[in-house]
Amino acid sequence: MRVIEPNFEIMDKIKGEDILRKIELCGRVCYKSENSITSESARKFVKNIIKSGHESVLEHEKITVRIICDRGVTHEIVRHRIASYSQESTRYCNYSKDKFDGELTFIKPCFWDEDDENYRLWKEAMKQVEQTYMKLILCGASAQEARSVLPNSLKTEIVVTMNLREWRHFFRLRTSDKAHPQMREIAKPILNEFSRLIPVVFDDIE
Repeated sequence: MRVIEPNFEIMDKIKGEDILRKIELCGRVCYKSENSITSESARKFVKNIIKSGHESVLEHEKITVRIICDRGVTHEIVRHRIASYSQESTRYCNYSKDKFDGELTFIKPCFWDEDDENYRLWKEAMKQVEQTYMKLILCGASAQEARSVLPNSLKTEIVVTMNLREWRHFFRLRTSDKAHPQMREIAKPILNEFSRLIPVVFDDIE
């Protein structure tokens, strides 16, 4: 049994200024103002379209992120409908096999310290889940049958592709104080990295 913390990988090579220039070119078609494009105009244009609510122009660019988190978090991620997803399948992944080192991996709950009684109880429960899962496999259950005992805390990987407008929607919902703590734990770092790589587009979201 392993316990890990969530993490992510941006799968695209992002060039923020190129993204802004493409968005500007697409957006200016609406106003037939392509002649106003200069080497310095993209940032101001994109900032203005966001301010005016003309966010459909942002849909011309997308970003793909590989997220490692628990299955409970992915249940919330996939509620965002304007996106594409590819997720590790508990039907086909047999965790008793060598490529998984014959063990289950769980995501550490961010709301309990390791010396907390709640964390100890959680860890005991995860150990029991692992033992039960492996016994089911030994008794002839298939992976898709044995998965019925797997909990939300099970580590999973999901590849998420959204256009920039939907990423903005995602971050507005999933980094707020109302979001689940484990959702914020992964969404905030992704937002911070997007903000670092792409000027203007995410500056108004905290």
